[in-house]
Amino acid sequence: QVQLVESGGGLVQPGGSLRLSCTASGLILNTYTIGWFRQAPGKEREGVSSITSTFSLTYYLDSVKGRFTASRDNTKNAVFLQMDNLKPDDTAVYYCAAVPGVVGDVLGSSSYRYWGQGTQVTVSS
Repeated sequence: QVQLVESGGGLVQPGGSLRLSCTASGLILNTYTIGWFRQAPGKEREGVSSITSTFSLTYYLDSVKGRFTASRDNTKNAVFLQMDNLKPDDTAVYYCAAVPGVVGDVLGSSSYRYWGQGTQVTVSS
């Protein structure tokens, strides 16, 4: 049974940092492309970042470039999203998602097969 679990969300002030983790059971993450998505109340889910299975190439939504960094730790079967200089507009539920191999639309939610339950990130003073 495949399960993805996100952790690391919370409340942070503007300009602060959080590190989200995505761990898995039932699959080996380094053979999967992992996407990070977020959904704010009343808004559609959007792709924030992706790290590919091959070469761990990373992709980012324009609004988070230079502030968010995706990475892997294969020894822990985990993927991370380091989020720095957080802004109130980053407030959302964040999800990790996985798909085997490589996909074309790395920030498109329809590309992904497995999803976690989400973790809340709130940026507020």
